[in-house]
Amino acid sequence: MWILCALVSALCLGFYDVFKKLSVKGNNVTVVLMLNTLFQTILMSPVLIRELSAGSFGLGDTVHGHLLILLKAIIVLTSWLLGYFAIKHLPLTIQGPINASRPVMVLVGALLIFGERLNFIQWCGIILGFASLYFISRIGSKEGFSFRHSQWLWMAIGATVCGAVSALYDKYLLQSFTPLDVQAWYSLYQCIIMTATLFLLRQLSPATSAEAGKFHWTWTIPFISVFLTVADLAYFYSLSIDGAMISIVSMVRRGSVIVPFIYGVAILHEKNVKAKVVDLSLLFVSLLLLIIGSH
Repeated sequence: MWILCALVSALCLGFYDVFKKLSVKGNNVTVVLMLNTLFQTILMSPVLIRELSAGSFGLGDTVHGHLLILLKAIIVLTSWLLGYFAIKHLPLTIQGPINASRPVMVLVGALLIFGERLNFIQWCGIILGFASLYFISRIGSKEGFSFRHSQWLWMAIGATVCGAVSALYDKYLLQSFTPLDVQAWYSLYQCIIMTATLFLLRQLSPATSAEAGKFHWTWTIPFISVFLTVADLAYFYSLSIDGAMISIVSMVRRGSVIVPFIYGVAILHEKNVKAKVVDLSLLFVSLLLLIIGSH
């Protein structure tokens, strides 16, 4: 059952990336992101309403708890902001594999922050993971996206690093709070931060807002929030089932890259497909080694 939930989460994450790509194409990224946080907050509002109606402000009813979640919201929002700009300008067949390397970065973070020790197989997985990033950058340079000249590649990597930091921070937060509480409250704080940011940009720097481009509504925007919320709920439920293995769940979720990859090849007709398939295979071998090394 937990594997099925992990597969549902991965499938939803894949469609989440596709709908992000469709929503930001020729659109104002910051407005699309703000609407995403708004819709996600609405979807998670039953959790907030239940707690508030019971006279509770959640998170242990402490200012400290809310400050911790506020920090989580800032980290996730930074990852999303970088990721939205990256996916707007990069081919899905480049952005997807970069994002799929997140478990490699999480393991490196666990090594540096929590002092975890890696075995030989895990080190091989990490080396292959970073090698795949190097190869995808070489492929990207053929399409005009090199580390030297493309800020979008760096934004994609920055988004992945912030996502890895968020995952490591979750390990700390979930020792004190329930997953639903974390998801509901950080969604609310993200919405507040993005709304305030957009208001300040329009008031203090109208030129910057104009340069970001005009916003136009598309029905793909709410689907970003729907697929992300379902993906997170399936992920958390999967981990709550007895016998669930987080290393396997994380690997299955990174399989989400297959959906936007297929979309990029079949619908968008992106280039250098064979080389990208080889690189994606290298990345999956890397993740498989991380799982084997964990057991």
